[in-house]
Amino acid sequence: MSQATKRKHVVKEVLGDFVTPTETQQIVKITGSRGNNLHETVTAQGETFLVSMPTKFRKNIWIKRGDFVIVDPIEEGEKVKAEISFILYKDHIQYLQQEQLWPEGFMEGLSEQDRTHKEQGKEEDTVQEEEVSDSEDDESDLFVNTNRCNYQYSESEDEESEEEEEEEEKKKERTENAS
Repeated sequence: MSQATKRKHVVKEVLGDFVTPTETQQIVKITGSRGNNLHETVTAQGETFLVSMPTKFRKNIWIKRGDFVIVDPIEEGEKVKAEISFILYKDHIQYLQQEQLWPEGFMEGLSEQDRTHKEQGKEEDTVQEEEVSDSEDDESDLFVNTNRCNYQYSESEDEESEEEEEEEEKKKERTENAS
């Protein structure tokens, strides 16, 4: 199987299937990457340990700090105690919450994140309602680099009117000098 075909099937499996954890599996949150396809995780009870990423996910699916995964325990592991079996995205988490399979320890963190996303959505809605400008002038959907200083350039109406008055005076002087 070619690399592109493999990637297509792995991505389709991860994004399309809704998996529920078995009795031996558990849901954990990624707290950091330790390199060499090892990730530090924390359980709903607060226990931290390392998990490994299987080869089928490597270079095909990316996970970051704060993501949730389903892991299979490794019995003989001292430091690495589990292997990632499934990566949970927003839709998967909502499905598990509806099925009452989501751990209680992770409910608080999700509710805070949901609240901030909802508040940001409400603010964006009110801003969009207030704006009556053309869609060409609207740059709110553009990517904003947070690593750079954000300068806003605007000219007030007073500056524009002063510039216009100066131009008119110069025109009057030219016409007086010409005649």
